[in-house]
Parts: sequence; C-alpha cells; structure tokens
Amino acid sequence: MVHLTPLFINGKAESFGSVFDVINPASGLVVGQSINATSEDCKTAVDSAATAFETWQHSTMAERRAIFLKAAELIETDRYKDMVLQASQEETATSDAWPALVWGVASDTLRQASELTSGLKGQVLSSIIPGGKLEIYHKPIGVIFSAAPWNAPLGLALRGVMIPIMCGNTVVLKSSERSPRSQSIVFELFREAGLPQGVLNVISFTREDAEARTTELIAHPAVRKIAFTGSEDVGCSIAKVAARYLKPCVLELGGKAPVIVLNDANVLAAAENISISALLNAGQICMSAERVIVQSGVAPALINAVHASCQRFVGKVGPMIDETSAERVVQVVKNAVKCGAELLLGDMTRERTTVQPHLVKIPFNGSETGKGLGIWEKESFGPGAVKQFFYSP
Repeated sequence: MVHLTPLFINGKAESFGSVFDVINPASGLVVGQSINATSEDCKTAVDSAATAFETWQHSTMAERRAIFLKAAELIETDRYKDMVLQASQEETATSDAWPALVWGVASDTLRQASELTSGLKGQVLSSIIPGGKLEIYHKPIGVIFSAAPWNAPLGLALRGVMIPIMCGNTVVLKSSERSPRSQSIVFELFREAGLPQGVLNVISFTREDAEARTTELIAHPAVRKIAFTGSEDVGCSIAKVAARYLKPCVLELGGKAPVIVLNDANVLAAAENISISALLNAGQICMSAERVIVQSGVAPALINAVHASCQRFVGKVGPMIDETSAERVVQVVKNAVKCGAELLLGDMTRERTTVQPHLVKIPFNGSETGKGLGIWEKESFGPGAVKQFFYSP
C-alpha cells in the first residue's frame, strides 16, 4: 500500500476525502497519494490560522526561538534524514546527493531564522513637536498563504514558513502536488518541536484545482500576504489575483543565472563547478548555471574543459519531473540550433523524462547576443541544456 499524505489543519491530520496519485517521474509508478483539499478544507485551514494568530502574535521571542532551535536539533537526527531522503527520492526521483544537501543545511537554516529574535527591534525617533517622540514597532500582520515547489521540497517549504512564523504570523502552506509527502515533513517537524496548533497548516490539491483553490485562498479576508516560489507564469497569475484583492506578494520566480569566467580564472576548477551547477538535480534548481559568459582569452580552453566535464555525466543524469518538461528542454535546444547556435554536446533527444547533458554555443554579437532566443532569455530548468558561451573582450 502506498503512503497517504493527509492535510494538516489545526494541528490534526485530516485523511478523509478524495485523493490524487503522486507519480515517480523515473518509473511512472504511483508512489503515494494525497488528500485533495476542497474549497471547505482551504477555508478551514485559513480560519484555523486566523484563530491561532490571536495568541501566537503575542508569543515571546524566547518561546519562538526555543521551538526553532528544537526543530533544528530534530532535523539533524537520522530519523528525519531517512524521512527526507526516502520521500524526496520516491516523489521526485532525484539522486541521493541533492536531498542530502538540502537536508544537510536545514538545521543551519532554522538556527539562522531563530536569530531574528535579535533583529526584530523597534525604534524611537525625535519628533517635530517639542518634547515629543516617534515610536516604531514591527508587528506581525496575520495569516500568510505560502506555496512551495517540488524541486527542493524540504528546503523550499521551510523557507516558505520559517520567517513568517518567527515574526509572529501564522501560515497556510500549499505543498506541491508533486511532493506532498516530502513537504508534510515540515509540519511534523514543527509539531514535534512544540509549535502550537493552527500556527502552521499544510494543504495540497491537484493541478486541475489549483487555479480555483488558490484564488479562494488569496481572496479569504484573513489572508494578509502571499509568498510564492515557482515558475514565472504561475507567479504572474498569482500576482494578478493578489492585485485584485490588494494583497502584497513575495515572489521568487525563475532565473537565468550567469557564470562569468575571466581570463585569469582557474579553468579546470571553473569547468567542474559549471558542470555540477548545471546538472545537479537534472538542472531543476532555480540557481543552476544557465549561461556561461567567458572572456575571449580563456574561452577555447574553458569550452573544452566544460565539454569534458559534462561528458562524464552522460548516462548519469537523473530524470526530469515529467515528460512535458523534458520535451520543452529538447525543443528549446532544437530552436537554438535552428537559429544558428552551435551544438557542442547532446543529441536533442529524450528518453521519457530523461534528457542528457547539452551544451550550446551562441555566437558573440555584442549587445544583440542571444536576442530573441529562448535558450538565452528564458530559464530552461533542465540538465545543462542552456549552457551558452560567447566571446567578450
């Protein structure tokens, strides 16, 4: 029997209602199921967070810090490590290295968040009125609706809830439909660390229901702010809905992270780091090396070194999250080659969800370099598929 991930509302696991399957992208097999949150479930989750806020906002910094430090101790245990690695590998088919890295920094992340206790200070300013003063206080605002993606499920779920909670807010976390089990670990961690009921609520729903449920959550009067990490397209949609209800957003969307290599660089070290950054987790990391900008004096040597380094990973890159994503990456490379880019590595094919490393060189054309090319301007979110080299003086 596969694992069933419940909803977590007001400190309780809710395991009733319709379910959806979680598919392993490598095998195509069902590896889990999750309760599909209804409109009423979403409302109940927000109401629970709103009720909890009435008391949590008055909790002391010492109380919050103690919970975060306890969570940091717990996440370091082998029990939580095994939970994180197993869930991540089953749901996203990632290699051992990526979830192990994310798990390894989780405790430090929690401890850093706990240090906010020394940063949340007010100010006293002088007034234009003789003998008067101005006092500035930092106060929590209420319920935060946070949505985290699947590509680093533990780390991004933690980032989506830590700071709001530490600042005295309460949270409704929407886990990715790709990784509900992996991200529910965050709830279990904080519950065991002593977080009161209702301060953190975790829900999940299908992609088909996402637009309607997300709109309802944003529209709920108790939701005061939205935090989202994910694609540019979804981020734009969320921002539009939030604007309709005059609610602020914090959006972390796709990037096109460049690596700049100068003539005095250590070529072999640069090449090794470029290939690892490009290919870890099949390139499905928001700060994966997407572009390589290299000075002309070292460009030939760097290109050869990166090619050799990436060549070692051929046949070893893990699957992407689904076939649609894999096909998108292949088409991005094909379009670049069709428009004049030089294919240095790769065959522009895929095997189901797996795309092997690709390297593409775009001719240097001053400020016009790569203009209009998706491979240059848009995040690929794939395994080395958008490594561009161009010569600069």
